Amino acid sequence: MAKSLGIFVTNPHVMHHVMGVTKAAKAKGSKVKIFFTWTATHLAKDPQFPELCKIADDVAICVDSYVNMGYSADDVPEGLKKEKMATQTQHGLIIEDYDCYLNL
Repeated sequence: MAKSLGIFVTNPHVMHHVMGVTKAAKAKGSKVKIFFTWTATHLAKDPQFPELCKIADDVAICVDSYVNMGYSADDVPEGLKKEKMATQTQHGLIIEDYDCYLNL
């Protein structure tokens, strides 16, 4: 398995897959970064989101998308650090710095 996995999440119906892939990758010793954008920012309100933030090495969401989905930029989801309410630069970091890339 690759030493690092970046997961780009755009679908609001895939939290079970995000959790499963993240757990499997971590069990194999991989570093995992996840970036949520567009309608997938709704997953920041999923009850599993705080657990995901503990399991993954890095989780960020696109703050512009989050606001477009009706949330306030000041409403930081449980488990997420304020500085991870970010821009698409976080997506670029996945592309540049991670061995494998998965789009869900």
